Amino acid sequence: MSEMANHNFGRQIFEQFARIGAALGNANRLQLLELLAQGERNVETLSQIAGLSLANTSQHLRNLRQAGLVTNRKSGLKVFYRISNDDVVRLISALRRVAECQSAEVETLINKYLTVKDDLEPVRRLDLLSRARDGLVTVLDVRPPEEFAAGHIPGAINIPLIDLERRLKDLTEDEEIVAYCRGPHCVLAFDAIEKLRQYGFKAQRLEDGYPEWRASGLPIEQENHV
Repeated sequence: MSEMANHNFGRQIFEQFARIGAALGNANRLQLLELLAQGERNVETLSQIAGLSLANTSQHLRNLRQAGLVTNRKSGLKVFYRISNDDVVRLISALRRVAECQSAEVETLINKYLTVKDDLEPVRRLDLLSRARDGLVTVLDVRPPEEFAAGHIPGAINIPLIDLERRLKDLTEDEEIVAYCRGPHCVLAFDAIEKLRQYGFKAQRLEDGYPEWRASGLPIEQENHV
């Protein structure tokens, strides 16, 4: 291949990479990807959860679909979206790690909103898998029920954060609890851990969330499809 052909190939391939980078370069689209990593959603539901207008949500989803990061299907009058595959989850995880290492602003935000609630070392995925199989911990999923139904860690119980205080009686005080939610920067697990410790429970966080667990190839359970 000639030098000019090499140059043209390099230019073209980087242009395609840039399309994906451009699709990721928007906070609202990253939020939508995090929500879709939990399971399939229709546009109306995504709009409500993300706090975006229906038109804005649809536009962001079109951009993500054109970049190959999500796929969609139509069912009746509704359009449902899902992430294309777990490589997208791994891509977002890599972006998160780079931001944590290179951005002082990210570090400041994490310390201000998350570390103040729990600064203990989180539980690693394989450690949780082993301890859960041995019956040594209660695995607590604090995401909404529809996300839990779409997929969760085997043996986990679902108590959404909003219901946690009134359902403390469903938990055993002398057994360690490991809570997880949508990802390592999801505030749901941090809030759950803080509340559980206030009531005397021994509680820890999983190092990340359900999408990362699934993307790493660990076993999952599903109740139905959203």
